[in-house]
Amino acid sequence: MKAHTLAIPAMLFAGLCSLTPSAHAYNRDQLNLLRSNVEKWNSMRAAQPELPIDLSKANLEDANLDGANLSEANLSKADLSGASLDQTDLRKANLSMAYLKRADLKKADLSGAWMVGANLRDAFLKDARLTRANLSGTNLRWAKLWSTDLRQANLKSTKLFETNFDKANLKGTLFTKAVRLDNAVMDDAKVSNNTILPSGEPASRGWAMRHNSRFVKEEPAAPVEFVPPIVAPPVINPENLPEGAAAQPAPDIREVEEWNTMRAEHPEAHLEMSEEKLGDTQLEGIDLSNANLKQSDFESADLDKANLAGANLAGVNFSRADMKGASLKGANLEGAVLDRAFLKQACLSEANLRRTNLFRAMLYGANLDRADLTKASLFDANLEKASLKGTNLTGANLIGINLNGAVISSSTITPSGKPATRSWAVLNNAIFTDQ
Repeated sequence: MKAHTLAIPAMLFAGLCSLTPSAHAYNRDQLNLLRSNVEKWNSMRAAQPELPIDLSKANLEDANLDGANLSEANLSKADLSGASLDQTDLRKANLSMAYLKRADLKKADLSGAWMVGANLRDAFLKDARLTRANLSGTNLRWAKLWSTDLRQANLKSTKLFETNFDKANLKGTLFTKAVRLDNAVMDDAKVSNNTILPSGEPASRGWAMRHNSRFVKEEPAAPVEFVPPIVAPPVINPENLPEGAAAQPAPDIREVEEWNTMRAEHPEAHLEMSEEKLGDTQLEGIDLSNANLKQSDFESADLDKANLAGANLAGVNFSRADMKGASLKGANLEGAVLDRAFLKQACLSEANLRRTNLFRAMLYGANLDRADLTKASLFDANLEKASLKGTNLTGANLIGINLNGAVISSSTITPSGKPATRSWAVLNNAIFTDQ
């Protein structure tokens, strides 16, 4: 297991056992104080500087935390989307897999922060300090890092599509295997011979000129050692464990191969993972079958060929997710959001899709046999060549739907609540079968 996995997952796995969110989440008293009064929070931190701060998986969406002292706090998997964090002290904070989409981090101090796998899409980081911060695997798509200090920061494998580094200090920054650095804006940014490019090669004066950046010659610097924060695993009562089983942390869900190995070794395990924040995450081929993922966020995630069969996905956000060939057989997707999701050739047979939003969803060739789509919105959805044998479409919105070549049977229930007929199928350019 990799050294940092203890700091990332907020779930224990042990044989047949699962841990509910209440057993591993944030300190409620600390969260209530932080949300209610930043000034009192800072006074508490000043009076008790050694007090551990646990805000893991806390909901701080749209919170005003300007100037808060969150240094060395555990904010792993916290939802800080849209939060105002101007001039906030986040030095050495644990923000692994935190959700920071559209967060305002102007002049925030994140030096030495552990931000592995965090989602900073469209975040505002003007004049922020990120020296020696570990942003490995973060999503920085459309993020604005104007005049940001990223000296010796680790941006390995980050997503940098249209990221703005105008006037940023990138001396000694590691961009190893970063995606789309050439697409980032780097006008007047400072780079040096200690800046490492996605290829693993050091930046050169010529490279800087091609990117409208300034090149600075430095003495060769020793590699920075990024040490993960020490987080004690959650405690689980021994009586809840099967005889002879030992509690151990689950692997990082983004390490798909390692995760699937764990699932193969313990196929009977129950996984309690509700309200996870996994938007924009690469999870191709992940085995999440029978997991409880209700109210989780998978917006724009890559779930090609993922196994979600039998999973509880009620209220989950799959907006714009890539789910080609995914298995959702028998899954509970009631109230889920699948607008513009790409579900080509996915298996949704016997799935509960009641009241789901499938606006402009791509379901070409998908298997929806015996699925329940009661009151679902299929406005402008593409179900060309999909199989709808025995599918329940009672009360569903089919305006603008494409059913060309879709297979309809006599057991298919139309929006009116009546069985489909050959003439109804012909009217929708579908194929009718009595089977």
